[in-house]
Parts: sequence; C-alpha cells; structure tokens
Amino acid sequence: MHRIEAAAAFAFALLVAARTPAGEPAPIRVPVLVELFTSEGCSSCPPADATLARLLRTQPVPGVEVIALGEHVDYWDSLGWRDPFSSHESTLRQSRYAELFGSGRIYTPQAVVGGQLDVVGNDEAELRNALEGLRSQPRGTIRLRPAAGEDGALTLHVDAEGLPAHGPAEVMLAVVEDGLVSKVARGENGGRTLEHAAVLRKLMRIGETAGATWLGDERIAVDSTWRRSALRLVAFVQERNTGRVLAAGGAGIAVRAVTEPAQPSY
Repeated sequence: MHRIEAAAAFAFALLVAARTPAGEPAPIRVPVLVELFTSEGCSSCPPADATLARLLRTQPVPGVEVIALGEHVDYWDSLGWRDPFSSHESTLRQSRYAELFGSGRIYTPQAVVGGQLDVVGNDEAELRNALEGLRSQPRGTIRLRPAAGEDGALTLHVDAEGLPAHGPAEVMLAVVEDGLVSKVARGENGGRTLEHAAVLRKLMRIGETAGATWLGDERIAVDSTWRRSALRLVAFVQERNTGRVLAAGGAGIAVRAVTEPAQPSY
C-alpha cells in the first residue's frame, strides 16, 4: 500500500460565504450525509468509490451539500485481500441499517443516504435522486469549531440546533481522511491501484438528545499514521430507532506546525 498527498483532489466545499458572479450570496445548500459501505476486496466497489469522490468534488445537486463517510467493511478481508481501512465497527453499522430497513441483508457497494435510503453505491443517477429527494426534508444545523491541543490532540466544540421533532437521538462524530491510495496485490482487485475519499478513521457517539439542540465539547486523539492535513471532521445527529439523520455538518481540521509522518511505501 502506498499513500500520497492527494487530499486536494477529494476535498469537498466547506460551509463558507461563497458568492455568485453577481455578488449575491450563494443559495443555502442543505447538508445530506452519504455513507458508502465499501471494500477493496470487492470488484464492484472501485466505481462506487470514484462516484463518492466525484460527488464530494463537484457537489452536483443544486441546493445539496454532500457530506460523506467511506466505511470500509471487514467481511471481504478473508477472501484474498485484507482492506487496510476496514473495520468490524463499519460492518456492525451496516448490519444495523439492514435491521432498520427490514431487509436483513448487507452488500457492497451500498450507499445509505440521510440514514433512510438504500442505494447501490455505484449508481450515480439513483444517488442524485436520493439526494434531491431529501433536499426539502426538515433538518437542523450543526456548527463545528475545531482547534489543536498542546499534546497533538484536537479539541472540538459542537453546536446542533433547530433539530426537527424526533425520538431519542445520538450525536455522532467522525474523523475522515482524504486522498488515500492502495496498490492491491491480491483478490478481486489484484493489480489495481485504488483511490479513496472520506475514509472513515474513527466514529464515536459523543452525546444524546431528545430536544431541538445539543451543545458539547470533545477531545479527539489523532493517530500518528493519519495525515493531519488530509483529515476532516463530520458530525451528525441520528434518530436511534429510525436511522434518520436530523442534521449533519463538516469542517476541516486546524493543522499544527508539525512534521507529517513519513508515507510508507510497500
């Protein structure tokens, strides 16, 4: 596996005060969470990974800001190639969606949009339809204010407000890394070089809420193998019993003046 500094190719537009050529404020874009369950061991997954990266880079759906998590599952790992970004936690999260959707099945590549819609991950037309369908759904807002700590950890203030009426919900925080590249030696993708965007590095539950707001602070330890310049934070509020995402937001990470870890080459 080889990692390169390619974060810029996959960076999505942050919530900034963009303006139209006429000088007017750009229309507000509604953040919608897309979770892609994928694996380097699955031959159908590279097109889905490319689709996710393209959606993040181009933001093609009017009125929608795509916020993404690339969740690499581990049930392909025994079939010829162990995905270096896989985790059993991602498999469990996908299994939970299978329960919520009543399908009882998991597959790759699967995209879950807004915690509600199940779409084949390499079907860009259906992904766009799902994003458009959730554009007008009531949702709250999330603001993230990250800062670097003295010990290399991150401190983060999360402010969620305006959440629509809901049952018990969880406040979730994810760390994702862009620009990851692997040279796959074996399995269905053997001999291919695969690129990934928004790879999930850590997902944690940082709070619960039954109301319209939530405020909190979190401290995040940053693994020494992650490239800080390629990391982003994603926060979302998710209704526990339905999976519905009530609000989502993302932010880049404030990078300290530290030396990046050397990039391994195999």
